[in-house]
Amino acid sequence: MLRNGLEPWHLLVVAIVFIVLFGSRKLPDTARALGKSMRILKSEAKAMQKDDAAAPVEPVSVKMAAEPAPAPVQPEPGKTAEPTATVI
Repeated sequence: MLRNGLEPWHLLVVAIVFIVLFGSRKLPDTARALGKSMRILKSEAKAMQKDDAAAPVEPVSVKMAAEPAPAPVQPEPGKTAEPTATVI
């Protein structure tokens, strides 16, 4: 079924469709923008790889779910809480 999936004339038809859809004036600008984006992507990927190789990953401490939650602070017996003012 797809023995000859991509032949040269297929590429020619695709190129003609792109020229008709986008116009011959926009294609160079689009290709330039795509090339610039690819260069930026490559440089960022290399920078990330360099950063990963330079700085070893430190383990992150994880709290266990079985640890008890801290108890809420209770007022001392015999002391009353300070009254709060309400604005009317």
